[in-house]
Amino acid sequence: MPLVKPFTGLRPAEGRADDVVAPPYDVMNAAEAREMVEGRPWSFLHISRPEVDLPEDTDPYSGEVYAKAAENLQHMINEGVLVRDPQDSYYVYRLTMGSHVQTGLVAAASVEAYDADRIKKHEFTRPVKEDDRVRQIEALNAQTGPVFLVYKANQAVDGILSETSGQAPDVDVTAKDGVRHEIWVLSDADKVAALTDAFEAMESIYVSDRHHRSAAGSREGNACLLYTSDAADDNRVVWVALGVRE
Repeated sequence: MPLVKPFTGLRPAEGRADDVVAPPYDVMNAAEAREMVEGRPWSFLHISRPEVDLPEDTDPYSGEVYAKAAENLQHMINEGVLVRDPQDSYYVYRLTMGSHVQTGLVAAASVEAYDADRIKKHEFTRPVKEDDRVRQIEALNAQTGPVFLVYKANQAVDGILSETSGQAPDVDVTAKDGVRHEIWVLSDADKVAALTDAFEAMESIYVSDRHHRSAAGSREGNACLLYTSDAADDNRVVWVALGVRE
């Protein structure tokens, strides 16, 4: 089973990234999240923090919260705010904060490799947070945030990322915190195969952040926001892999 694979991504439709962009779900409290969605009906916080659309005294771990997340995700798809790419692709993803630039690859990585410690962890997880991510995956049949990985700098991988990111991005949006996010859809068959082979040749890659998401993905295994597989032997979780130089 390949360590990483391309997948059919679900992402903001053309011209809608600025409507959807939102910070990670766990960097604000409930009151701050409610403030952030005021006047922003398509903010991704309606999916990642769906209690913003429920009464203020709602338990954030109640079943109605996860159901609301699923409802909001489907609504954004139905309204054409989020669209799925027509073919399996990798995604080159760049973050720019001031003079600091990180460029990585968004891929569907193997849960089997994670469980076998080929994708290595370095933190313990808290059951309550892990359970929360599992329940959200189950409710949405989706993974709403990637796990961050690092890999030892690889000439083949870095060359393709550099070449691809030299073109105009498919998504280009700057969030309110000043961080610029750019995405390039990479569906060229030869480059896709080269990236898959390059990662397959790596002995190990390493989780750098979002351990609760990776642990939840290991438990649930068959669902993620950008990729869904019905094959029991092809369970995947969405990851953003960055070379150690980044």
